[in-house]
Amino acid sequence: MRIAIISDIHGNLEALTATLKDIRKRNIDKIICLGDIIAKGNHSVECLKLIKDNCDMIIRGNCDRHFSETNHDIDKMSEIEEKRLKWNQSLLNKEQMKWLNNLPFCYEFMLNGSLVRVFHATPWTDREPILNEDSIETKYKMFLPTDKTISQKRADIVLYGHIHHPFLDKIYNRTLINVGSVGFSFDVIRNKEKDANILETTVANYLILEGDYGSKEYTENGISFEFRRVKYDIEKELNCKTENPEKDNYSYELKNGMYGNMQKVNNNFKKLGIDSDKF
Repeated sequence: MRIAIISDIHGNLEALTATLKDIRKRNIDKIICLGDIIAKGNHSVECLKLIKDNCDMIIRGNCDRHFSETNHDIDKMSEIEEKRLKWNQSLLNKEQMKWLNNLPFCYEFMLNGSLVRVFHATPWTDREPILNEDSIETKYKMFLPTDKTISQKRADIVLYGHIHHPFLDKIYNRTLINVGSVGFSFDVIRNKEKDANILETTVANYLILEGDYGSKEYTENGISFEFRRVKYDIEKELNCKTENPEKDNYSYELKNGMYGNMQKVNNNFKKLGIDSDKF
């Protein structure tokens, strides 16, 4: 069975449409979405419909949760946070918000004798970033069960999203994969003198997982992982009359493959003891 794993669409209709078109060319049997369907882009409603119509399993991301909740303390928010919340919620009706908030936290299945666990960010929360630069101990925790996982077994293969750039790592005979982002791809290790062509980043990313779905035995067919990068029309995506309060920032992020709040990114590196100024 061939399974497409997509994540972090963030209301980017052009990227999602191009990705689904690419998926249809590749004899895919199932599509699993790891969340963050909405927020950032202008087409939350259209993306919700496409995800509902095309995906076999949908996980809730932190943005899906945050913007579908109604118990926010507005007084504690900054002006831009309040604008972001009100704008994203204005795009959705009550039924859509309820659907988003009720999506599952994670999903598990067997593939060629391996327990595969998928979630948005970590097995304990939907919002903590686990980077490819993180320690082995931190990465190992990604395989451990929590009170939010379906089973209490350690996973053999973990697939997640949230950090928006794909990578694969092997530790303790286990495989950790970030599938990247469909609608908002970026890299955090950047240097103007060392950077390659920006088109290496400003694409839609997803993963194809292939193996014997449901099999509890190791079979001769094995398991394969294929990272896909799909070009889409960024200018067309940005050519929208919707009054996005972060339109300029969103445009900069899509065109440059860079997160707008790099200070937040650098702070995450500092927690790891990494000096981002030396990149």
